[in-house]
Amino acid sequence: MTSPIPHVAAVVVTYNSEAHIADLLRSIPDAMGSIPYSVVVVDNGSQDGTAGLLAERSDCTLIRSRNDGYAAGINRAVAASPPSQAILILNPDATLDPDSVPRMLSVLRAPGVGIVAPRVREEDGSLSPTLRRRPTLARVGGLSFTRLPVFAERIEDPREYEREHEVDWAVGAILLVDGECFGALGGMDESYFLYSEETDFSLRAKDAGWATVYTPRAGAMHIGGGSGESPTTHTMKMVNRVRLYRRRAGTGRAWMYFVMMVLIELRRVVTGRPEARTSMRALLRPAERPPALGASDTLLPR
Repeated sequence: MTSPIPHVAAVVVTYNSEAHIADLLRSIPDAMGSIPYSVVVVDNGSQDGTAGLLAERSDCTLIRSRNDGYAAGINRAVAASPPSQAILILNPDATLDPDSVPRMLSVLRAPGVGIVAPRVREEDGSLSPTLRRRPTLARVGGLSFTRLPVFAERIEDPREYEREHEVDWAVGAILLVDGECFGALGGMDESYFLYSEETDFSLRAKDAGWATVYTPRAGAMHIGGGSGESPTTHTMKMVNRVRLYRRRAGTGRAWMYFVMMVLIELRRVVTGRPEARTSMRALLRPAERPPALGASDTLLPR
């Protein structure tokens, strides 16, 4: 962050995002304040009117793309943006508060900070718990309701959202990333296709000496599920959680994580979660995993 007034590259990936993308784009000018910026939107083959809507707008550059996944779309958008000191990664169903970007930039300027996450609220105005701890065997069960850090990956305590502090990672709906950090990591890992890419990115950044910092001084709203959710996307989420853990913890511990994940999905099936039936079957039968993941060759996803 060498420039006193850095250029910010806002990047968005859309997929059937017609209902939300205009609201996001309208929020960007006030969010940027006086900071120079660009906006590049990569549309990953939307089947609705998203691409047509974007093509008619003058406040962004549209890149039409095949659907190679979210991470690939972000990398493509960054490559098409002007050289920038900071990259603002945005989900199409988010909106930014006025002056939120200068406030995040002030945090990003601190030595060693590579990623900044703002305070996010739900559509109804309630706090969105976007902060996370790194995945561990003890946290695989999703026991966030315990509020015990040893068991909870998701940070639920509202007090943790009142202060600025370093976190392991944050949900990737709105993230400001140092341009040097993004380049040093080679962008996002495209092998995940969808889900876990922001977890992987923040953890790799930490490995390389770049911190992820949450700040309540900048605000945004995120609707969530703006591109739709399905048994297939739930399956991607579960398979990718195992892949991420294996890549970081090794094969031996990953087998334990995998078995626990299967048991968790079985519990979800019993409690009436139909999407878990699809994911449990895909975990146990690699051939039934989404081909886009490239994870159908071994029982333990890699």
